[in-house]
Amino acid sequence: MVTAGSDSGQMVPMVEQIQSRYDETPQDVLVEGGFAQHEQIEAVSGEEMGCTVYAPVPAPKDKQVDRYAPKASDSPAVAAWRQRRAGAEAKASSKERAARADCVNAQARNRGLLQLRVRGQLKAMAIALWHALAHNLMRAVQLRAAVAVVRAAATVGV
Repeated sequence: MVTAGSDSGQMVPMVEQIQSRYDETPQDVLVEGGFAQHEQIEAVSGEEMGCTVYAPVPAPKDKQVDRYAPKASDSPAVAAWRQRRAGAEAKASSKERAARADCVNAQARNRGLLQLRVRGQLKAMAIALWHALAHNLMRAVQLRAAVAVVRAAATVGV
């Protein structure tokens, strides 16, 4: 659990945690803009981890500059990240992330997870885990109901 106010510097620890839990490295890393620091992209894209990073490229202050064009100061990993985010595949991956992660966060807020009214990491983690468990159980019920509807429709059609 991290008590930082942003996701800055958290991409490498996130991938390392996945490696330690599952004994394998993800091929792709789809993250939001707060994770996208050049050093993090280079580390995760490097030989040791070898991930393909999908993160939004921030808009430049100068509107005339193409945000997706590699800069002279960019490393090969950062230049590849910029170019990868320019295509239609990038827009599709951003929509996928939004549909999955942002929806879960919105549902947690709708269920009352607006502010933690406890002190300490252990208590905060307990509340987060309770919300995650409740979300997963509710999704399981919804998915099983959808499967039942599909099966019922299939037997009627036979």
